[in-house]
Parts: sequence; structure tokens; C-alpha cells
Amino acid sequence: MPLPTPQPRTQVHTRRVEYRGFQRDDGLWDIEGEMIDTKPHAVEIKGEGEWKAGQPIHHMLIRVTIDDTMVIRDIAASMEAHPHAPCPDAVRPMQGLIGETLGKGWRRTIERHLGGTVGCTHLRELLFNLATAAFQARAGAFAPSPDGRPPMHLGQCHAWAFDGPVVQKVYPMFFNWKPKALAP
Repeated sequence: MPLPTPQPRTQVHTRRVEYRGFQRDDGLWDIEGEMIDTKPHAVEIKGEGEWKAGQPIHHMLIRVTIDDTMVIRDIAASMEAHPHAPCPDAVRPMQGLIGETLGKGWRRTIERHLGGTVGCTHLRELLFNLATAAFQARAGAFAPSPDGRPPMHLGQCHAWAFDGPVVQKVYPMFFNWKPKALAP
């Protein structure tokens, strides 16, 4: 279903974002994110530089290595293109994410470690969606947990509602599932 026809307009910016998932020979998983910002016209940032039409203003890459439980075992980031000299200083603090888990509360974890002026807005944006890319890449991500709980994607989107037709068809054992109340 395409978008409706837009009003007359002129393109002024393009952001390309791509995620790739890899299973490593050692049993870990590498999830890579890449962001490239370009303009269809030349740009000058006073005192910083000039970029030709189509030349990346931002080109940033992240590789997060996780285990089967989605715990970060390593992280690497690179800024191939950036508009300001201090930008690469925001790469090193990303090491603080090692040991954290890609899962519920991921955005809060990113903000806790890299929020404000500690990190880089663009690297944080890449990290936000990296968790869902990791989930898609990891074998077994769609399987119920060994303790009988439903896969973590159930109940997290309209199509995967516990009382919906997709769960009824794909995961009938979790159709209309409710978490057990915790004892006081």
C-alpha cells in the first residue's frame, strides 16, 4: 500500500540506515548498523567545512557483539564522516554498554550510558533500533523460553497481540496468555 501522492516538493536531505546480522563461528552474534546522511546540494557549515552534493556529512557504523541471551560482549563504532572535529570523542563512552542486555528498557540503558553530551545523537539513534535487528538475526529468537514463557516479541505489537489471530495461529499455546501474578 503506497503512500498518498505528495504535494509538490524539493528533496533536501537523505538518511540511509542499514542493519546487518551475522552468526559468528564462535557462537556469538555480530549486529552492525550503518547511517549515512547526504544532501542533494552543496552544504557549508561555517568554520567546519564544505560538503559536495551527495557527499556524506555523517557516515557512522556500529558493531555490537552479543551472546544468545542478548548480552553485549563487545562494541565497536566508527565515524567515517562527521561535521565537527570533537564528534569522534563520543565513540569511546560506548564501551560502557558492554555487559548490558539488548531487550526491555534498551532505550533507557542507552540514555543512561550515552545520553546528553556524553554520546552522539546519531550513534544513539543507530543503537535504538539495533536491538530489533539483533532479535531478527538471532536463531531461536522466535522460540518460547526454556521455562515456558512466550517469546519476547509476543504482546509487543498489534500483529503479535496475545488475543490476536496471528498468535492464535502461530503460537496457539500462548493465545490469550496472561503473565502469572507475582507473589507479594
